[in-house]
Amino acid sequence: MHIKKNNFRLIVAERNANSFNSIVLLRWALIVVFVWFGGMKFTHYEALGIAPFIENSIFIGWLHTFFGIQGASYVIGILELLTAASLIIGSFSPIFSALGGIMSSMTYLITITFFFSTPGVAEETAGGFPAISAMPGQFLLKDIVLLAASLCILKASITTSDN
Repeated sequence: MHIKKNNFRLIVAERNANSFNSIVLLRWALIVVFVWFGGMKFTHYEALGIAPFIENSIFIGWLHTFFGIQGASYVIGILELLTAASLIIGSFSPIFSALGGIMSSMTYLITITFFFSTPGVAEETAGGFPAISAMPGQFLLKDIVLLAASLCILKASITTSDN
């Protein structure tokens, strides 16, 4: 299935002859992460757990101001579940394949900035950054891999007309 507009062609990543067949594994791994983490955002436990990341972020710190701690968690949960839905529909629809890749990539680009904005990421007793704490530093480290998976899906979904 192809949608062509100007110099770009949108495709379902798994059907791209030039992509890895294992792209489907990346898509469904991301779906599991987004459904699980998105669903957890509707718990008080998770809202309190992500509060330090949100309140120190230059990108999403405003969420607490407008929605409060639990409300901000709800907003993020809804966005994460919408990302999962886009990735699921993207298994069949080229535009949603690309949209899911973009939404997922944006999520992890933002969370990676938490390395620089969240107190306690650098482990001072080990000499400071690049030594990172178990929590929250090592917790955030996984987002580099998740960003890479997101970018793989996005790249496999959008090709130039020369390909």
